[in-house]
Amino acid sequence: MLSNQQPQLIAVVPAAGVGSRMRSDRPKQYLKIHGITVLEHTVNKLLSHKLIGKVIIAISENDEYFPKLDLARNPDVIRVVGGGERADSVMSALRYVVNHFSTEWVLVHDAARPCFQLSDVDTLIDASFKNHIGGILASPVTDTMKRGDTSGRIEHTIDRRDMWHAFTPQMFKVKLLFNALSGALDSGVSITDEASALEWSGTKPELVKGQTSNIKITQPEDLALAAFYISRDKG
Repeated sequence: MLSNQQPQLIAVVPAAGVGSRMRSDRPKQYLKIHGITVLEHTVNKLLSHKLIGKVIIAISENDEYFPKLDLARNPDVIRVVGGGERADSVMSALRYVVNHFSTEWVLVHDAARPCFQLSDVDTLIDASFKNHIGGILASPVTDTMKRGDTSGRIEHTIDRRDMWHAFTPQMFKVKLLFNALSGALDSGVSITDEASALEWSGTKPELVKGQTSNIKITQPEDLALAAFYISRDKG
């Protein structure tokens, strides 16, 4: 049983990226939807979950935008210095968790995914507690999948059976993820999400079906879609 000072779950949000594909004057996590930054939408929603007590945000050392947000003065939000790659930022946050908290589980969530559903997080938490390893929110692929060649032409069609789109949050035991991610990075393995580090270590995380509205903002047109989903959920 955790003490009153120890949160049941901690969420890690890597937010050191620059989001160059957005063609904006600032990183995408600081673009606004309905007058609030994407990062604020994401973090405030995480903190609204009954089991998440703290959010650790990994941002770049010279970030000029975060100190201006109310999040910077929220006692449940902790800032750590992120790295050049997503995995480096997650490792920085995990080190803080290991050194300051005794909580067993951690969730990692993209800063640019403000449209996730708390009910999906509930399902992910329940599944992780039951399988004792963890899992990720994901959605089965429904589109026809093509593999292209180096010239931009179709090489062949990929069988979409058993293929999933990976979302976040991704939830794992702290020590399990820390060891897998640090081992993968030390070995020079390319890590695109936390589950890939677990896969590299020989562990098979669970796929937990989530809603397809859990989009990641990567292109300018994604802002309008995210604004729609956020308005729909509030309505």
